[in-house]
Amino acid sequence: MEALKVEARNAIAERTHDRDLSPVSPCTAEVEKVVTLSEEEHLQPFKDKMEEFLSHAKCELETQETLLSNTHKMFLELTISFSVKAKSGEKEISPGTFFTLWHEFSSDFKEQWKRENKTMLQARLKTAEERFRQAKEKATFSVKPKHASGIKAKLGMKS
Repeated sequence: MEALKVEARNAIAERTHDRDLSPVSPCTAEVEKVVTLSEEEHLQPFKDKMEEFLSHAKCELETQETLLSNTHKMFLELTISFSVKAKSGEKEISPGTFFTLWHEFSSDFKEQWKRENKTMLQARLKTAEERFRQAKEKATFSVKPKHASGIKAKLGMKS
């Protein structure tokens, strides 16, 4: 497990070294070109604004690269925790491969969950019907005729 983590960290380090050519570099070169070709009197507002823009872009790019490397690191740890291995011939597992497996798993789980819930609901319905049937059987009662004890009954007996 620890060896896999070390291997994942090395893979991240290799990927970050491949991105040494920053997308800000061509823009920086263009700004320097304009600054060197411009006259001193027309230089100042452009130079300050572009320096500010480039420094902000570099900070933003570094932040995004840090977030990307952290996300990649978490993804590799996730694949390790789920014991997913890379296909033969691949250096590391791709997100497409992992999420294809994950989709299959989650679809199967969802179907099984639905079946299980259906079974549980049928069992509850069956027990509720049984309780209702038992309550209905207990509730059966017989009507006894009322003994005539009123005035009408007494007068009817006399005649």
